[in-house]
Amino acid sequence: RCPRPALPILRWLPRYSRAWLPLDLLAGLAVGLTTVPQALAYAELAGLPLQYGLYSSFMGCFVYCFLGTAKDVTLGPTAIMSLLVSSYTFHEPVYAVLLAFLSGCIQLAMGLLHLGFLLDFISCPVIKGFTSAASVTISFNQIKNILGLQGIPRQFFLQVYETLRRIWETRAGDAVLGLTCLAVLTGLRAMKSHLPQAAPAEPLAVRISYLIVWISATARNALVVLFAGLVAYSFQVMGSQPFRLTGSIPQGLPAFRPPRFSLAVPNGTVPFQSMVEDMGVGLAVVPLMGLLETIAIAKAFASQSGYRIDPNQELLALGVANVLGSFVSSFPITGSFGRTAVNAQSGVCTPAGGLVTGALVLLSLAYLTSLFYYIPKAALAAVIISAVVPMFDAGIFRTLWRVKRLDLVPLCVTFLLCFWEVQYGIVAGVLVSGILLLYSIARPPIKVSEGAVLLVQLGSSLHFPAVEHLRDSVCSRALAASPPRSVILDCCHVSSIDYTVVVGLAELLQELRRHGLSVAFCGLKDPVLQVLLSADLEGFRHFPSWEEAERCGGAEPGGSGAEPFTSTAEST
Repeated sequence: RCPRPALPILRWLPRYSRAWLPLDLLAGLAVGLTTVPQALAYAELAGLPLQYGLYSSFMGCFVYCFLGTAKDVTLGPTAIMSLLVSSYTFHEPVYAVLLAFLSGCIQLAMGLLHLGFLLDFISCPVIKGFTSAASVTISFNQIKNILGLQGIPRQFFLQVYETLRRIWETRAGDAVLGLTCLAVLTGLRAMKSHLPQAAPAEPLAVRISYLIVWISATARNALVVLFAGLVAYSFQVMGSQPFRLTGSIPQGLPAFRPPRFSLAVPNGTVPFQSMVEDMGVGLAVVPLMGLLETIAIAKAFASQSGYRIDPNQELLALGVANVLGSFVSSFPITGSFGRTAVNAQSGVCTPAGGLVTGALVLLSLAYLTSLFYYIPKAALAAVIISAVVPMFDAGIFRTLWRVKRLDLVPLCVTFLLCFWEVQYGIVAGVLVSGILLLYSIARPPIKVSEGAVLLVQLGSSLHFPAVEHLRDSVCSRALAASPPRSVILDCCHVSSIDYTVVVGLAELLQELRRHGLSVAFCGLKDPVLQVLLSADLEGFRHFPSWEEAERCGGAEPGGSGAEPFTSTAEST
């Protein structure tokens, strides 16, 4: 067998088919028409000049074509990443570009060290809580642009208060245009989701009509922004302007240069160390959330399409994209679910579709930025709200209530605290999930059967936090029986133990032996048995099965005292 190429592009480029080319071109064009208006909107959300959204939208497309392992994924600015950038960079482009560089370095290091497994400790309830809170926060953050209000604070609760207090200052033109754009985007989204597939046997007119509707629904962001820009331009020609406009955007491609590691301010210079301290926990939250989004999206679409991805290679691709992106003034990027969905639905065959998307963004920067002057901010706000509202998953609360109500705790903690500060919500949710995980380790499920001897069956592995409680539980049950009974410990589910467990089991043997009782072990796996034999425990006995242990002990476990699997806390 030929060795697998290390560079992902070499896995598909040598067998590239001409039949794939039109599909990749169409997908790249469809994604590009979605990317340009979203890039402008996400730069506004991040609190940066709008050109930085376009600067952030092309490098990821080119890098992923060479290093990505999923054909559908597109890298670029997203709503969640823009929210995080707004939180940690103080609306200062130099901070945003430096954050992209440092995040990329961290992601590269994680990929090279194969540390992607760390993301597994962020549970689904925490992710759902964060994305749902982000959906509400981002949507409400754009209400001020829909209503034409200015001077609204960034903090969510102050934002709600100020918006409601000043709602009478609403600009009629912005409100009407913003709500109209939002209604059109919602209608086109619904139309696309209910659009039936045109069969090849259908008449040509039907297939052309289907194609027109599909393109209109797919490129709905571009169409709405174009429509709003034409309306604003018409008013400008007539001598009045009822909308707040985007304003001038510098034309031309960004210079290729390293990010700045200091910031000149009127009173002096902010050094690199102070900039890092200012960004604080953002240096952990931003790269981790970027990795989480990218890998989750890649896995989701890979499973739908029937191919596999390499998570560590995805980490490397994202890290390289952020590092190189910082050289063209990009803020942190990640995988975009919405644009990836457009890519997949367009029938993309390889990551080469990203080349078309990146080229379209570069063309926009080179030749079209003068036209962006007339785009109303209300239209961009409608694009953002339309993109983030589907992220709110109301059904997760009902699902967790049915499946496992305890998982509602990290979900609600993350959801509520994210309205205060994003980092507090994520950290608190991860901590709560970790506490619940540690509790399940410290209280493993056991089954106790009472007969002539006490049969204790462990339902999971035994780790050091659980040994003290297990010892107390077994001793109390064995000594409370009338008469006191010896114990058979069934360890068939225990795959490993540590030194603390060995010490705890030795103490259990000694304590029961003082009362004239014995403990027999059965079902030990070879690694665990070798550890216990090496420890040379006094009174240690092992049998292949509990039946043999029972025969040697002269009693028959089981009977009317059998209990179902429960935690050791319940069994006491």
